[in-house]
Amino acid sequence: MGRELAEAFGCAREVFQEVDDALGQKLTRLMFEGPEGDLTLTENAQPALMAVSMAVVRVLEREGGVDLAKACSHVAGHSLGEYSAHAAAGTFSLADTARLLKTRGRAMQAAVPVGEGAMAALLGLDIEAAREVAEAAAGDDVCTAANDNAPGQVVVSGTKAAVERAIALAAERGAKRSVMLPVSAPFHCSLMAPAAEAMAEALANVEMRSPRIPVVANVRANVVSAVAEIRHTLVEQVTGSVRWRESILFMKDQGVHLVVEMGAGKVLGTLARRIDRDLAAVSLNGPADIEGFLKNL
Repeated sequence: MGRELAEAFGCAREVFQEVDDALGQKLTRLMFEGPEGDLTLTENAQPALMAVSMAVVRVLEREGGVDLAKACSHVAGHSLGEYSAHAAAGTFSLADTARLLKTRGRAMQAAVPVGEGAMAALLGLDIEAAREVAEAAAGDDVCTAANDNAPGQVVVSGTKAAVERAIALAAERGAKRSVMLPVSAPFHCSLMAPAAEAMAEALANVEMRSPRIPVVANVRANVVSAVAEIRHTLVEQVTGSVRWRESILFMKDQGVHLVVEMGAGKVLGTLARRIDRDLAAVSLNGPADIEGFLKNL
């Protein structure tokens, strides 16, 4: 993960080294060499994913001469990616972003004992139907529509028993299929309240600046620019829903026509095209992606 970027670009290596130094951890070695089981622990995966995103940003700026503040009308990130968006926009330093995500990952993992929570993707139901399913499945437990990713793709989160009930109810209500997600905790639901408290404390003690690029907040699906409001929405995000579909549509309404995914994977670019077929999307994962993008920019 990120190895090709580090081998191709010195400025990418700088990003990875800065993250390692901030955490006092050889996270880069874990990203490049594994073991995968350790990398996928949420306290490692969250800063690692951010590091790859910021390595791409740094390469675009240093090697490609791209001024993000001029080239991008908005930035946004899905769940932990919202921190990457804020790092790209200058709200947080790279080192502080890494430390915040380490704290966030640890707090989320500690909030619910392993095995007691779950998340599942309900495919073929819109957000309203998924909310109804989640509410009906909750009973005395917790079940929430946690991620509105795209039309027909909503993720529910809560106690394992309630999520299992949601899967059964979704089938009865016309879902094409439902998939239990391989996650270590039930993110973006009320079970994460202890993690929200931990993030409130962490965010209260970190330096924050007004973003140089408008950042679209997950829980609002619109731009939040005041530092106090950014802090509030990032805390709210821990237990709140990721309104990704609405966020993409908001940006399109503001004139966005090209979505550029920066970092590991190609999930968000694919989702953008599913949300609105008029949007163009490109995913920048490695050197070849970046070089091709810069040639066509």
